[in-house]
Amino acid sequence: MNSYSIAIHGGAGTILKNLMTPEKEMAYRNGLKAAIECGEAILKNGGSAFDAVEAAVIELENNELFNAGKGAVFTHNGLHELDASIMTGYDLRAGAIAGVQNIKNPISLARAVMEKSEHVLLTGNGAIEFAKSVNARFETDEYFYVQLRYDQLQEAKKANSMVLDHTINITETGEKKFGTVGCVAMDTKGNLAAGTSTGGMTNKKYGRVGDSSIIGSGTYANNKTCAVSCTGHGELFMRSVVAYDISCLMEYKNLSLKEACDIVVMDKLVKIGGEGGLVALDSAGNIELAFNSDGMYRASKKHNDSLYIGIYK
Repeated sequence: MNSYSIAIHGGAGTILKNLMTPEKEMAYRNGLKAAIECGEAILKNGGSAFDAVEAAVIELENNELFNAGKGAVFTHNGLHELDASIMTGYDLRAGAIAGVQNIKNPISLARAVMEKSEHVLLTGNGAIEFAKSVNARFETDEYFYVQLRYDQLQEAKKANSMVLDHTINITETGEKKFGTVGCVAMDTKGNLAAGTSTGGMTNKKYGRVGDSSIIGSGTYANNKTCAVSCTGHGELFMRSVVAYDISCLMEYKNLSLKEACDIVVMDKLVKIGGEGGLVALDSAGNIELAFNSDGMYRASKKHNDSLYIGIYK
């Protein structure tokens, strides 16, 4: 069998080790392990990278520990507005949705946009109308209600600020976590794919959309170069077109995946205050888990290699 590779993230940021209980850390590790095993099972059986990416992200969306799907943070109005995108490196097709509500698995709706519409990105009410036309699975507001996320909203409102996903009072600890989830994969045919999903920022207003649904910023895949899924301060990642920038450095400057990730994540982003990270892999199956924050929930698995799971630097 030809080799395959897969990597996932469950958010980056200032993840403070002294505030992580052993039980909570184990829960995060188990969540990452379950997601990567979902994707790997498909790759191991000769399935496509595209299917593997969707499966891994669905698993993370269904886990309330992560800021996507069920665990999505609350907007200022007490709602959940979900963003997601997915892309295949074989033919550069992509699909994305932004600002949708009550969709159980936004990554699957993004896939439907790619496969069942003539478009790449659908937003808001139009995306919901499309979701109904393709029989996407909806859930009630109660499904998305997580007490921790509600408490975070109250803290953010008290501080009168839109804040990044966090696990405790940010004003007391300085902790901040970007809770996007994502996956990149290479299948046994050598095809690449990438997908990203998020609930965005706690207390966000005005229909704010981050990089997770923007092809080239939060998600990108091209068989010639690499597949990338980002997690970080969306505004800075959009301004830097992070995912595509890595591909460009590889295609036009002949840099390796590691060299490209180091330049973009550790230099270019840092210079403009862009905190966060990404998971990426190239057409040879090499994996990079790059971040300039204090931590990133991450996991990776290459054919015949042992599973890697990490949280801190």
